Amino acid sequence: MASAEASSVTIKVEFSGGLELLFSNQRSHTLTLPAAVPTDNATTVPVSSTTEATKPADITYLIHYLRDHLLKERAELFEENGTVRPGILVLINDTDWELEGEGDYVVKEGDEVVFISTLHGG
Repeated sequence: MASAEASSVTIKVEFSGGLELLFSNQRSHTLTLPAAVPTDNATTVPVSSTTEATKPADITYLIHYLRDHLLKERAELFEENGTVRPGILVLINDTDWELEGEGDYVVKEGDEVVFISTLHGG
């Protein structure tokens, strides 16, 4: 029998550099994600105990989740081809996500993920 704490993961997500404008102008969010998610990163179908095609929740799933559940406008400014679009810096616990495996990083309880837009309009 799985423990309750293993069934979900609570993380903190922050947006800055203008990205917060796409997310109801809210910079900080606390999210509880399922620990096991569909391998296709679908965020609208709950994973049942009979679903075999699962993986641990990772940053790629988080990007899809944010797009499907929190993003309020202009998805193309946040997500492109299943990942963040170029010009968005992603930090996982204050470390560049490129050093953590990018989208393959498995989120852990208490992680802090920050998305910072480095693009400035003019």
